[in-house]
Amino acid sequence: MSFVSSDRVKRLGPAFVLLAALCWGLSGGIGGILTAEGWDPIVVSFYRGAIGLLFVLVWLAFRHRDSGLASRRLWFWSVIAGLGVSGNFTFYFISIAEGSVAVAATLMYCAPIFVYLVSFTLKLEKPTLSKWAAIAMVMLGIVLLTGIYDVGAGAVTPVAVGAGLLSGLSYAVFIFGFKYAAPHGSPQAILVIAFAVLAAILIGLGDAHQTVAVLEASSWPLFLVLGVLGAGLSFILYIIGVRNTTPAAASIVAMVEPVTASLFGVFILDESLGVIQLIGLSLILLTVTALSVSSDS
Repeated sequence: MSFVSSDRVKRLGPAFVLLAALCWGLSGGIGGILTAEGWDPIVVSFYRGAIGLLFVLVWLAFRHRDSGLASRRLWFWSVIAGLGVSGNFTFYFISIAEGSVAVAATLMYCAPIFVYLVSFTLKLEKPTLSKWAAIAMVMLGIVLLTGIYDVGAGAVTPVAVGAGLLSGLSYAVFIFGFKYAAPHGSPQAILVIAFAVLAAILIGLGDAHQTVAVLEASSWPLFLVLGVLGAGLSFILYIIGVRNTTPAAASIVAMVEPVTASLFGVFILDESLGVIQLIGLSLILLTVTALSVSSDS
C-alpha cells in the first residue's frame, strides 16, 4: 500500500466505522423481517455468522502473515469472543422477535455498561462517581424504554427485555475476548475462530429443518444480505476503520447502529415508540456515548 492510499485510509477511518454501524443497524431490521416470517432466531443468527465466517476466511487468506494461529492464548481468548458473539447475535434476534427492533438495538447498546461492571468486579478499572451516575442514568433509560414500571402495559415483554440485556452482556464478553486475543494475533485470525465457534454452537442449537429449508426458501436473499451486512462486510469495515479513528470518534459514530435499527423498525416494520420510550432511548444512547468518549479521552 502506498503512502497516499494509507493516508487516505486514515482520513476515511470514521467513514468506515460509520458504514459498519449502518450495516449493523440494517441487519437488525432484516433480522426483524425474518423472525416476523417465522424463522427461528437461532437459525437467523447461524446464517449471519456463517456467511461472516466466509468473508473473514478470505480476508485471512490475503493477510495470513503473523496471524498468530499457533498461539494458545489467541485460541483461548478467540473462543471466548466466539461465545460472546454467539450470544450477542442470538439474544438480539430473540429480543427483536419478542419485542421490537428499536428496543432490542438500544438494550444491546448498553454493552459498555456491562464492560464497566465487569471491570469494576475484576478490579481492572477504578469506579468513579461519574461512572456510577452514568450507569444509573442508563438504568433509568431502560426503565423508561421498556415500560417495566407499568406492569399492566405489556408493550415490551420480559423475554424481550431479558434477551436484549443478555445481548448486550454477550457483546461485552466478545469485547473482552477480542481485546485479550489481540496482542497474540491478527484480527482476521480472531474473527475466523470466533465465527467458527459461533457456527459450531448454533448449528446444533437451531431448528435443523429450518436450517436446511433456508437454502430453498424464497427468503434466502435476505439471509445472504443479513450475513454480508451483519457479519461479513461490517466487521471488516469496522476493524479497518477503528484502526484509523480515535476511540472517542468511533464511540460517537457507532451510535448510528441503534438509531438506524430503530428507524428501520418504525418506518419499515411499522413499529411504534411512545414519547416516554423515546426519552428512555435517547437517555441510553447519549449517556453510553458520553461515557465511552470520556473513558477514551
